[in-house]
Amino acid sequence: MQALLDAIAAMPAPVDACRIFHGRGGRFPGCEQWTLDVYPPVFVLTSFAPADEAQLAAVDAALTVRWKQIAPGEPLNWVFQHRGEALRLEGRSDTRLMAGQVPDPHVVTEDGARFRVHVLKGQNHGLFLDMAEGRRWVREFAAAFRLREGRGARVLNLFAYTCAFSVAALRGGAAQVVNVDMGRGAIATGQQNHRLNGLESGASFLAHDIFASWGKITRGGPYDLVIADPPSYQKGSFVATKDYARVLRRLPDLLAPGGHALLCLNAPELDTAFLRGQVQAQAPSLVFAGRVPNPAVFADVDDERALKVLVFRA
Repeated sequence: MQALLDAIAAMPAPVDACRIFHGRGGRFPGCEQWTLDVYPPVFVLTSFAPADEAQLAAVDAALTVRWKQIAPGEPLNWVFQHRGEALRLEGRSDTRLMAGQVPDPHVVTEDGARFRVHVLKGQNHGLFLDMAEGRRWVREFAAAFRLREGRGARVLNLFAYTCAFSVAALRGGAAQVVNVDMGRGAIATGQQNHRLNGLESGASFLAHDIFASWGKITRGGPYDLVIADPPSYQKGSFVATKDYARVLRRLPDLLAPGGHALLCLNAPELDTAFLRGQVQAQAPSLVFAGRVPNPAVFADVDDERALKVLVFRA
């Protein structure tokens, strides 16, 4: 785990939430099980395989030394989460506080935006760090659209989770964002995120099953931008190989002429060709316009295994 310890020794004082070390990308042999994130002021170490106490002690020592250098006098806060294969398949994780404390409420920043997170419960902490460039793309798209068209874009945010894309769009100048997610708790956090950023208007929130709500969703359109960031596999609600097609075939009716779709896929076993092929089959009027790069720290030995964020134009 030397590469992880080296990354800790070299990390700068954290400001925004971000990943510090990405062993999952396979670029550091022997460290594939490890990731280290920071949701200031809390570090989150995740292991996707069993970890022994000696390994955790080594990380604690490295964090303690570096923290004293970059934040003298400040307490060190860090959390360890084990996501072994058996736990992952059950949708569970084993999380424990290793040092310090976690703020409650816990609010982090990214590019000037503020988001509520929760690092002590569940596998998802409220803000997907690998999607930072996707959020930046949405904000810049909304800003460019307003400048070009003289009005704010209408945006549909499917599988909205905690609505970070909506915050980005409204900060960029979007006129309206419709957020749809079946998770009521996630939508409630999304509403908090809008209030945290002073976005008291412009967004609507539908805690609905997308596949049972197409009528209501379609009536809110047409949209200048449709965002789809579904789970790659969520038993009982969404399986990418089966259900993405059901979303894509709706896009021609949802998009305004010249509108854009931002389609996300975070399944290592499915490549860009899968998603482009699905679009060609289900919505052939859409033209591929490019791929949004992932944050550099998320680099993978095989780019097709990493998060895929593709842009299409009607």
